[in-house]
Amino acid sequence: MPLMRRARMVALQALYEIDAAGHPPGEVLAARFQAEPLPPEARAFAQELVMGVMAHRAEIDRLIQRYAPAWPVSQLALVDRNILRMAIYEFVIARRTSPAVAINEAVELGKMFGSDSTPRFVNGVLGSIASEQAPPTGEGR
Repeated sequence: MPLMRRARMVALQALYEIDAAGHPPGEVLAARFQAEPLPPEARAFAQELVMGVMAHRAEIDRLIQRYAPAWPVSQLALVDRNILRMAIYEFVIARRTSPAVAINEAVELGKMFGSDSTPRFVNGVLGSIASEQAPPTGEGR
């Protein structure tokens, strides 16, 4: 399995626990890294995803609500909600990953951890967001 996908899996598992149980992000990440050792680069990426989502959760949730108005964010399946949050952080907030890659990775995580409908739902919401996002300016990147 590709290294960055493993990092995304660890981040998703951490976000799921934080969302479901309200455990502190630092403690959750430490436990996840102990259970799934990652090289430093992947570990840093997983940590950035989790902390980035936590720092921008309200903004990310507003985007989810805007592009999936039929489903209140609080009522989305925990897996679906956190896959969306992570991908939106990656390509909308941090702009570190192209929309196509972030969407593909989110769909793959949905296939592994979500319900049968997760990949299609995630792809639809993220595709709608990506189609309306301005392309990165390239300045400072």
